Amino acid sequence: MATLCSFQAIFRNFSISRENPAFSSQLLDKSFTSNKSRSRSRKGYRISRSVIEDRKVVPVKDKGSEDRATSLTPKGSNSSSSKVKTESGVDSDKLTSRTINATIVLGFGTFAVTKLLTVDHDYWQGWTLYEILRYAPEHNWIAYEQALKANPVLAKMAISGIVYSIGDWIAQCYEGKPLFEFDLTRLFRSGLVGFTLHGSLSHYYYQLCEALFPFEEWWVVPAKVAFDQTVWAAIWNSIYFVVLGLLRFESPTNIYGELNSTFWPMLTAGWKLWPFAHLITYGVIPLEQRLLWVDCVELIWVTILSTNKCSWDKMMLMIESVS
Repeated sequence: MATLCSFQAIFRNFSISRENPAFSSQLLDKSFTSNKSRSRSRKGYRISRSVIEDRKVVPVKDKGSEDRATSLTPKGSNSSSSKVKTESGVDSDKLTSRTINATIVLGFGTFAVTKLLTVDHDYWQGWTLYEILRYAPEHNWIAYEQALKANPVLAKMAISGIVYSIGDWIAQCYEGKPLFEFDLTRLFRSGLVGFTLHGSLSHYYYQLCEALFPFEEWWVVPAKVAFDQTVWAAIWNSIYFVVLGLLRFESPTNIYGELNSTFWPMLTAGWKLWPFAHLITYGVIPLEQRLLWVDCVELIWVTILSTNKCSWDKMMLMIESVS
């Protein structure tokens, strides 16, 4: 049926073209143009299809992505390896520091115990172990008194240096550090202040205090305690914090700010401990033995001082990190 209709259309066009030749040429031109446009569209379709297939087959390479990939991949591997190396380095540093600290503590402890126990080694012949331990405290006290007579300032400096070092160690352990992971530099600074300043200054201060109050009345002891806990405590606390700040190479502004913020709290904190201790200092203990008694109480006080000093340092580090 479709074939019959097509033959009829061809025959009709043929008859029209015979009657009107212009229409025939116009019809031929239209058919030629349509065929040409169809061939072009088919050709363009083939080209676009081939391009699309090529794009599917061949991956498009972006230079920027290649650069990013090449730059990120090795850096990531290097960062992971460097992180592992850093962690191992930190562990090795901690182990080394712990070993050094343990060696120092055990070495000084062994030396001190040996000196205390062998004070009578020249007279040991024929002594039993019980006799050695029995007479060791008494003879060590006699040796200390002889050292005070021979060189009182140096003996008191040594005692204060040892006490301040032990007090700072106790403070660090109180802050949560393990027994042998203390800050050796901080301990050395505190011991240096105790050795160079506290021992010598305290020696001359107690002599000055006796010169200022050369009386035997009942009010002398309370007067000495009041003078100690106002004038001398203010001077010594200021010296302690300023010198520690200088040893830490801090700026004068930080030192002044630390002193300004801690002066009154530390002075009033001392009133909770020292007035009761100094009633014994000025009422019972002889002049040459006062520093030894005070240094024993200083173990508690230096712990308080060191803890407050470390708290201030941590606060300053937090402020600097935020700013």
